[in-house]
Amino acid sequence: MITVSELTRRYGAAEKQITAVDGISFTVEQGTVFGILGPNGAGKTTLIKMMTTLSRPDAGSCAIGGFDVAIDPLSIKKLIGVVPQENNLDRELTAYENLLIYGMLHHASDLPGKIERILKMVELWDRKNFVVSKFSGGMQRRLLIARALLTEPAVLFLDEPTIGLDPQIRRQLWDVIRKTRIDGRTVIITTHYIEEAELLCDRVCIVSKGKLIAIDSPENLKKTVGEYAVDVIGADGKLIQFMFKTRDEAHEKAKQLQNGVTIRRSNLEDVFMKLTGGKIE
Repeated sequence: MITVSELTRRYGAAEKQITAVDGISFTVEQGTVFGILGPNGAGKTTLIKMMTTLSRPDAGSCAIGGFDVAIDPLSIKKLIGVVPQENNLDRELTAYENLLIYGMLHHASDLPGKIERILKMVELWDRKNFVVSKFSGGMQRRLLIARALLTEPAVLFLDEPTIGLDPQIRRQLWDVIRKTRIDGRTVIITTHYIEEAELLCDRVCIVSKGKLIAIDSPENLKKTVGEYAVDVIGADGKLIQFMFKTRDEAHEKAKQLQNGVTIRRSNLEDVFMKLTGGKIE
């Protein structure tokens, strides 16, 4: 469904050029949730902008449904829906009016029926006549997703969909994102939240400083570092980690250490730290 090949984007003059995305390649199968995980500034949003025709690559290519984003952007736009980081809803209109105008601009058919179905799916039907400025942040993010689904896209792009939301609202939005896979829809999500990538994504690519450093299912990625971690605070106050394949091995190591030891399941941040030496923040 989606093929990204050596995609590259640079900014700035030649002597001070910054490579935001550096030769990234991957494929995404139809009907899957594909995560792009990395810290702020890793190049996630730049990558999404190229895949959604908002920015032209300096090198490489991206094809969605057989169409090249640089050669045939109009065909790409018919296939995709995009939920950007920034909230660009019309805050002076109601939820229903926002969807109605968007649907008319995109020549969507059966608008009343689609709006009702989608607003019910994101649990906003009872708020359809409320002005968006009165909505909470979580409600506005749900409405952004509803708007993107109005044209029934084959591929839905979500750029940091839960950023700035408190944990409880974030989990509610995860339920909405899970529902977007109806009818085999492909979902691409960028995030720097470890738990979000682990719970929502079938496959995850980890990016750092514009480069792809690992790609696989969350479970397979975690197995590369060991399934259990032992955390202990050293004499200098810094965290020391030990990784093990089994819980028994982790327990044996914990017995050798002083108090304040924690045994836990490994996560994708452990993978990131092993590969880069840094944290996902």
